[in-house]
Amino acid sequence: MPKPNKYILILLTTITAYVLVEYYRPKPIDWKPTYQNDDKIPFGTQALYELMPGIMKQSSIPTTRLPIYNFLTETQLSTPSNYVFICHDFEAGATDLKKLLPYVQRGNNVFISTYDLPDTLGKVLGFKADLQDPTKADSTLRQNFVNPGLRKAAGYNFVHDDGRNYLVIKKPERITILGRNARREPVFIRVQYGKGQFFIHNLPIAFTNYYVLDKKTSDYSFKALSYLPALPTYWDEYQKQGRFDEDQQSIFRYIRSQPALNWAYYLVIFGLVLYAIFAGKRTQRIIPVVEPPTNTSLDFVKTVGRMYFHQGDHDNMARKKIQFFLADLRERYALNTNLLDKEFIETLAQKSGVSLDEASELVRLLRSAQKSISLSEFDLLTLNKAIEKFKLSEPGFS
Repeated sequence: MPKPNKYILILLTTITAYVLVEYYRPKPIDWKPTYQNDDKIPFGTQALYELMPGIMKQSSIPTTRLPIYNFLTETQLSTPSNYVFICHDFEAGATDLKKLLPYVQRGNNVFISTYDLPDTLGKVLGFKADLQDPTKADSTLRQNFVNPGLRKAAGYNFVHDDGRNYLVIKKPERITILGRNARREPVFIRVQYGKGQFFIHNLPIAFTNYYVLDKKTSDYSFKALSYLPALPTYWDEYQKQGRFDEDQQSIFRYIRSQPALNWAYYLVIFGLVLYAIFAGKRTQRIIPVVEPPTNTSLDFVKTVGRMYFHQGDHDNMARKKIQFFLADLRERYALNTNLLDKEFIETLAQKSGVSLDEASELVRLLRSAQKSISLSEFDLLTLNKAIEKFKLSEPGFS
């Protein structure tokens, strides 16, 4: 009996070990926001969807995987009823709005929680979804309800969302503000349209598993949905999962259904097996490639910086940023950075060549940061922007 090829045995053992390790190792948490009602990940909506029948006082909540136009045209709906959308982007074309607006006008209700809304809908209802620059992010910004009976004394903080976006009211006579952020900007409104109502909310992450199951924010979604009357309610999944169900979306299922693609699939598998058998045998010694040594100092600094930023240690990172910047000033201009006074500002402006106003503003930010007890993400971004601007203004600064 011929002796088995040791390289094939090593290959098979390695593949088997890899498969077993991958199968049994704990899967990392998926933080991707899907808003899907069948996702148990932090930013899915399975928890809320399973609790919805109790909220709306009905045995079950039907889901729809049809576009708005098709659903309102082809489905026999209860009258009146509620239509709920919780998604990242609400996409509704002209044909969809031609059906959605009359649906509400007849006395039905639509609840939409999303970041991005079409301008066409906003123009009709009298508001605009204001999407702010990401540099204005503030992860500490709190939300709250206007109704005293629903308000929470400390407000609601959704730390995975910076809360910088808000709704701009264009027609206040037909709009009721139901929720605001800490800057008094509207984030949840009710728009009376005909006999029905639109409820527009711009923080869909508040309805995900993470916040519905967190004691600090668990009641927020239920309070927001309590504005909907207890009527037959339909839950949209088309905006998140598309029109077809999981089986219909399977690429493998489509490949097996097509004769040409099916043969191509078997040929690929057969070719891979032949390659593993015949090409796996070593024919000559591999000459290793010796890479020249690289300077990894900059990569190390960037990695440490990202680690601080992703851990949310903005205060520590901001203070180190100030220390390194002042050290650069001492080394380059022989300045005494112990006292950031008027004399220091004038000397810095003269030696660096920047304007006195720019030097004054930079020093003001540095003094303010040093005196602060705790620095937020917004403070870190503002300080970094000012330092980078100074470096660009001063010729030769590195």
